[in-house]
Amino acid sequence: MTIYTPLPIPPAALAELRRTDDSGRALQPYVVAREDGDPYDAVGSPLRCCLRPVKAGDRIALVSYASLRRWAAETGAEPGAYDEAGPVFIHAEPCGGPQGSVTGYPFARPGALRTLRRYDARGHIAGGRLFEIPEEDAEAGFEAALAEAFADPAVALVHVRAVEYGCFHFEVRRP
Repeated sequence: MTIYTPLPIPPAALAELRRTDDSGRALQPYVVAREDGDPYDAVGSPLRCCLRPVKAGDRIALVSYASLRRWAAETGAEPGAYDEAGPVFIHAEPCGGPQGSVTGYPFARPGALRTLRRYDARGHIAGGRLFEIPEEDAEAGFEAALAEAFADPAVALVHVRAVEYGCFHFEVRRP
């Protein structure tokens, strides 16, 4: 049973990103034509709008997303130098978000390395952890790593990122 909820990029933020991303660039959508030759090798990459992998035939865009900046705007936090933007894939048009009830953790490929970066209510980094998704039970591994993060009462949210590219995968807020 998933205790912590992985959150996709919120619909209002997606609407803005589909016009201009968080680095000021206009959307440049494309159709993923085949599994071995799209411009950004996107098949299997995480879509942050619906928390599923990219499939051949999807019309997507690679955009710059400032997840902490957007959270700070909602909460009044001031992350200062901890504000950053990074690449994420989204559907080029509204997709309706995650389909059905989301269970488990998205993009939980056993053996993959993630960083779980913790932030306090000010938006400042409050620690982090390198996490290798376990072969035997990815969900239990995520549960334990997130429980460890939220055991610190100062932690307001956790960003899960890929180690290899630093891409934002999803956010988990204090339950």
